[in-house]
Amino acid sequence: MLAHAFLSVMTATQPDPPDGLIRLTRNDIRRLFAATLAPTHPASHTLAWSTWRRRHQHRARDSHYRRHAATLT
Repeated sequence: MLAHAFLSVMTATQPDPPDGLIRLTRNDIRRLFAATLAPTHPASHTLAWSTWRRRHQHRARDSHYRRHAATLT
């Protein structure tokens, strides 16, 4: 429960992300934290992967909203 509370606070208090990225989720923060404790890849690879995934999710979300708005009109 303490870990879940910690991740929730970290998620709620993070600054706004740069344009084109979604906010870090609890799972993202957990995954990045775990990667620092037991690294299987270089830190640059882990951060690049996280950034790519967040950018991809942002594009998918925007596309979904545009498509949904087009069907409502």
